[in-house]
Amino acid sequence: MSATEIIGYIISAILLFFGVIFAWASSYDPLRLVTSAFLFIVGFALLYYIRKQKPTQIIQKLELSGQIKVQPVRCPNCGASLDINQTKIIDGVPSIKCSYCGHTFEVTEEPKW
Repeated sequence: MSATEIIGYIISAILLFFGVIFAWASSYDPLRLVTSAFLFIVGFALLYYIRKQKPTQIIQKLELSGQIKVQPVRCPNCGASLDINQTKIIDGVPSIKCSYCGHTFEVTEEPKW
């Protein structure tokens, strides 16, 4: 939890606390009920804004130290040649979906020995 979220929770708690106090005090002055409603709305709006999850975009780049020799990637299910540019990262693992048979498989590097 970041410092901004902690400060937001503290401010929201203070606003909601004063909202309850003003609601109780509205028996003496009905205008305090309007103030209480305003404090509740602002407090809950702040809570909603803090808890709203923002999508995270992860970009992975591959840097190679020298020349590489790329062998054609073939589907293990039907043997069709696949485009390496169609590789997608799914749960941290590079995967390719065959456009011919629809089989999705993980791209792994075979050992050289």
